[in-house]
Amino acid sequence: MRTRTTFRTVLLLAIAGGLSSAHALTQEELVARITAAGYSQVSDIKLTAEGTTAKAVKNGKEVRLVVDSSGQIKERK
Repeated sequence: MRTRTTFRTVLLLAIAGGLSSAHALTQEELVARITAAGYSQVSDIKLTAEGTTAKAVKNGKEVRLVVDSSGQIKERK
């Protein structure tokens, strides 16, 4: 039982650590990171359960992005 409690505590701390690093980014830093990845016209930034979402333009097409807790940028389908 003690091992189970310890595991849960470690898991919660790991999750909290990952989330705090993503939420530590300011909006300007987030836009800079997205722009550095080749996107432009970043707008409509929102916090959601899956991460931070935003609209942007790449290669002339508007895309919806998700930036996860590790800072990875993914296009939403």
